[in-house]
Amino acid sequence: MVTSHHEAAHRIFQDRPELLDPVFRILGVPLPAKASVEVLTADVTEIRPLERRVDSVLRIQPPDGGTGLVLAIEAQGRRDPAKAVSWAYYLSYLKAKYACPALLLVICQDRATANWATGPFRLGPEGWTALSVHPLVLGPENVPVITSPDRAARNLALAAFSAMTHGCEQEAPAILEALARALATADPESVAYYSELLEIGLGNSPARDTWRQLMPRTYFPGRGTLIEQTWQEGEAAGRVQERAESVLRVLEHRKIPVPPEIRERILSCTYLDTLGQWLDRSFTASTAEEIFTNGY
Repeated sequence: MVTSHHEAAHRIFQDRPELLDPVFRILGVPLPAKASVEVLTADVTEIRPLERRVDSVLRIQPPDGGTGLVLAIEAQGRRDPAKAVSWAYYLSYLKAKYACPALLLVICQDRATANWATGPFRLGPEGWTALSVHPLVLGPENVPVITSPDRAARNLALAAFSAMTHGCEQEAPAILEALARALATADPESVAYYSELLEIGLGNSPARDTWRQLMPRTYFPGRGTLIEQTWQEGEAAGRVQERAESVLRVLEHRKIPVPPEIRERILSCTYLDTLGQWLDRSFTASTAEEIFTNGY
């Protein structure tokens, strides 16, 4: 089942392709300088009947227009013997479709899964390898632990990826502290993005609680994050205030006096439905007091 932190682990490469440069250096794979990165469809279904979908697919193109490569990115939370066949299919399909080399990058957040994911996965009858899959793997073993705010500020994407990768390890609080301090001087869009990305990417780990305390908009609607909850509460409060002011505007437009105590009662009401009833009555009431008839 696809989870929120699973989504965040590969989604960051779509949203922040500058992460590819340090990641490829970690993996020892050459990346064309100043390459352009294009997000491709993750659907690798062939006409019918079985749907297959990669987590993320990126096309990396060198600036001179030469042969680039297609990068399939999979977030993997556990060992899965069936993945070898799926991964072989993805690489073959992408190679055929885009007529350029294809690589598979597997993102793991625990060491055991990362060790398994390195493969190689050999497919074929016993004693003969018809096809072999060699994934590139990022996990706690090779993703750097970034605990310096200055280093985190130089590459926010890598710092955030470091926090997600090491989210279940003892270094997590120090990484999150460094990232939070780095974000203190970042632009508002980056603050909003990484604040929520980390809350999702850390899953239900203790590190998520740490991050919530460090980071007081939303890129991942419907996930129930603290940022989203706060935003929704602010939206609700804004609607309440707007409706209360509408009641007063109607009364004032109709030249109906509004005593201070009634004005205070209207403005202090926090029930949207009640304010709606008062608004309806404000169009026909003879006095301000009449809007409360049958009210609370």
